[in-house]
Amino acid sequence: MIKNIENEVQRRRTFAIISHPDAGKTTITEQLLLFSGAIREAGTVKAKGKKSNKFAKSDWMDIEKQRGISVTSSVMQVDYDGYQVNILDTPGHEDFSEDTYRTLMAVDAAVMVVDSGKGIEPQTKKLFEVVSKRGIPIFTFMNKLDRDGREPMDLVAELEEVLGIDAYPMNWPMGMGKTLLGLYDLYNKRVEIRRSDDEDYFIPLDEEGHAQGEHAFKSSSIYSQALDDAQLLHEAGNSFDREAISQGKLTPVFFGSALTGFGVQTFLDAFVDLSHEPAPALTVADEYIHPTDERFTGFIFKIQANMNPAHRDRIAFVRIVSGRFEKGMTVTLNRTGKTIRMAHTTQFMADSREEVQDAFAGDIIGLYDTGNFQIGDTIYAGNQSVQFEELPQFTPEIFMKVAPKNVMKQKSFHKGIEQLVQEGAIQLYKTYHTEEYILGAVGQLQFEVFQYRLLNEYNAEVEMTPMGSKIARWIDEEDLDPKMSSSRNLLAKDRFGQPVFLFENQFAENWFKDKHPEVRLKKLM
Repeated sequence: MIKNIENEVQRRRTFAIISHPDAGKTTITEQLLLFSGAIREAGTVKAKGKKSNKFAKSDWMDIEKQRGISVTSSVMQVDYDGYQVNILDTPGHEDFSEDTYRTLMAVDAAVMVVDSGKGIEPQTKKLFEVVSKRGIPIFTFMNKLDRDGREPMDLVAELEEVLGIDAYPMNWPMGMGKTLLGLYDLYNKRVEIRRSDDEDYFIPLDEEGHAQGEHAFKSSSIYSQALDDAQLLHEAGNSFDREAISQGKLTPVFFGSALTGFGVQTFLDAFVDLSHEPAPALTVADEYIHPTDERFTGFIFKIQANMNPAHRDRIAFVRIVSGRFEKGMTVTLNRTGKTIRMAHTTQFMADSREEVQDAFAGDIIGLYDTGNFQIGDTIYAGNQSVQFEELPQFTPEIFMKVAPKNVMKQKSFHKGIEQLVQEGAIQLYKTYHTEEYILGAVGQLQFEVFQYRLLNEYNAEVEMTPMGSKIARWIDEEDLDPKMSSSRNLLAKDRFGQPVFLFENQFAENWFKDKHPEVRLKKLM
């Protein structure tokens, strides 16, 4: 049994794809699925204002298909070259960074997609910082080589300077846009060329680094420039270091085009080779649970309602940390001590799914949730309790009162609020005395998506009223005095019943601190 677990764990590769919006993150996800054989045709992300019935496979929600954006993390499992690859496609939009942050806690590597025409953008930098703190491998894909972009040397230099990480180019572009001849592959010592039948082929390099044989491109100044650049990188660039890659100190850089698929398979081959198997996870008791441990453990990093709108279902996404999952096994939910029989579990291809018979550390499985689970929950087999470290939760910066437009839709309204709030992208509060509903979020788009989903998934049309509050601070129950509420702050309860003050601005918070120095105000991330 232990030997079987070890073999299966060694085959697992679990990674997230991060980027600034429109860098091509979802498109490269599609190409990875295509090269793995999971899909036969990539559904190009729908362009704004253009009629098309093709949508990204990883964008499964209606609003994602309509807007051509990702607003929720998608999970996909594929087999590739003997590896079981778990791909998590994260929202690129900054308003949904909380979902992305939690997803990054469930992976062992990250693929950073960069628009080669723009370089490092703000959201890329923010997400890189989160991944970097975890010390996991970070692979860089310089995308959109099918278009004219910035000089490759400038892109690599900016990556190192802005992100503070060493870079090692695995391949180098021979031109770009209309002048793109191919890729000079420094790692595999070959030139990659795209033929007219849309299949790539490879020309090995000789000992001097020149493409072997007679080829028209060899007389091109673009090819000569690539040779000069390769020589400069060899003499002045970073050395290839597998250990530094594993520790997240050196990022392998790949150039290519997700739209055309050029360079994607070369990237995928290198990724499964250079990334590592699932890593141990730290518990609150400061102990490590190792993936090859025989006992099953896992944690819930995401909850998603209505992946199948016809059934109004809710799925809790579990990252398996150790051991083997088997259909029908009984686990304990650490937060409540309740035992749960996992009779119905699933694995994913965006909104498509199939029942799971068994799974191992590194895999992502879905549990049908009837209200048992919360984001951050730990589940385990056996008698010894386990609790993994808490997942990040952001303090909202925008608040709105929400109420149903039709009082006859109260039941649908409350059900929708309850289920969508459990997903964690938006937070729910009730005013302390009148119990009016208040929603809190990091960005405006979260409210728009929430309102859209209430209407389309629960048939509950709502009215949202902006509030002046901009800061949320929690206090301990024993410090609570309802008289503390004033015109400058609003006393409310979060969905767990904990008291929280909503302040209009920093001045109002400071005024409260001066007046009530004995009360400790707490914030989330």
